[in-house]
Amino acid sequence: MDEELQPLIERLQEACLTRHLLVATAESCTGGGLANALTDLPGSSGYVLGGIVAYSDRVKVDQLGVTPGVLAAHGAVSAHVARAMALGARARFGADLALAITGVAGPDGGTAAKPVGLTYLAVAGPAGVEIRRCVWAGDRSANKRSSVRVAVELLLGAAEPAGTP
Repeated sequence: MDEELQPLIERLQEACLTRHLLVATAESCTGGGLANALTDLPGSSGYVLGGIVAYSDRVKVDQLGVTPGVLAAHGAVSAHVARAMALGARARFGADLALAITGVAGPDGGTAAKPVGLTYLAVAGPAGVEIRRCVWAGDRSANKRSSVRVAVELLLGAAEPAGTP
């Protein structure tokens, strides 16, 4: 496990277990990296329900309920799709919190409008959906790691009680 990420995941696990929160993931560009990071820590079965690697648009539609109209209007790498993926994972798994990631990890696939490194993350929970837009400047591996780190931070923000340092 990434030494910098481990303390955040330990905090997330403690917060989820203490508050009896269940978590699900929906990942595209990270290919299951978030689920892998969360389940590297013993005891994760107490709060991690599962995840879907929705690398293709078909899986986003069939497994997460993203509508073809949203994909056509905004593209797979968009805040709209991240939101729909998170809501779909939350509903599909019956989770308290669901985190979705969609982006262009690189080195190809970028455009002027959606450059390599562009990533949208969304966490869906009882309080609604929070979306984060990031643009990473690393290589494919670094972009994926950065996305996983922000995903853990978003989950932690949703899982810890307000005012927790």
